[in-house]
Amino acid sequence: MADDLGDEWWKSDGVGAGGGSSADTSDNEEKEKDINMAEKMQEESTPMPVSPKKDNQFALQPQECFLLRAKEKKEKASKTKKRRKKKISDVLAKSEPKPGAPEDLQKLVMDQLSIKHSVIELEELKLPGSAVFEMTNFFCVAVCPKWAKLRKNHKEKKSLIMLIICSSALRALELIRSMTAFKGDCKVLKLFAKHIKIQEQVKLLEKGVVHLGVGTPGRIKALIQQDVLNLNSLKYLVFDWNWRDQKLRRLMDIPEIRKEVLELLEMKLISLCRADSLKLGLF
Repeated sequence: MADDLGDEWWKSDGVGAGGGSSADTSDNEEKEKDINMAEKMQEESTPMPVSPKKDNQFALQPQECFLLRAKEKKEKASKTKKRRKKKISDVLAKSEPKPGAPEDLQKLVMDQLSIKHSVIELEELKLPGSAVFEMTNFFCVAVCPKWAKLRKNHKEKKSLIMLIICSSALRALELIRSMTAFKGDCKVLKLFAKHIKIQEQVKLLEKGVVHLGVGTPGRIKALIQQDVLNLNSLKYLVFDWNWRDQKLRRLMDIPEIRKEVLELLEMKLISLCRADSLKLGLF
């Protein structure tokens, strides 16, 4: 059978020196298609290169926004600082100090009380003109000529003849030291909260007779509310009206002090003034 095919049988039926079978050709074409398809898919999956300039631009955008906002806040803060609201000390520093007058207290009381009271109620809270007087010199006999007699006749506990209202404890101590000649033998009670507990003041009021009290409106109001301090024997209520603190503020220039003074007047003091049993002095 080998003889029938001949010696060069492998060259027959389309098999040549440089050729191959049709099956081999189709296999090669399929492989080329697969390679082309893989290369195409690889190209599609590869992300497009971003230029360094654009990448840096997007990275700097949040930082630029932050810097811009910080700059705007700084500009707003500088404008707010320039438009700083004037303080009471700035206004008072440019004004000449004037002694308080009875009209000043009457106007202040009416202006503040008109916020929460009706017109009819204001008539009952109006201070009579004769009840307020100006004190050019507090430590003189002309202020209360019957002081010695009042002091001797006063025997009631938990009450006072004269009450002086100051803006601070330090100012109260200063007044007590400077009025030695005026107070004489009368007993003086410190009516402020600094370093003094209210229980100590209650014991002193209940234990003996006190003629003169010097203190702040907050503590005085608290003692009245606790029914420890009785105002029936009170004849003189003096406001330390013209004295100024380090910030050049007077007694009624301090909002919290002014509020407490007005509440104190509303309790019973205005009614005592209208009954002509109490006098208010502006020192």
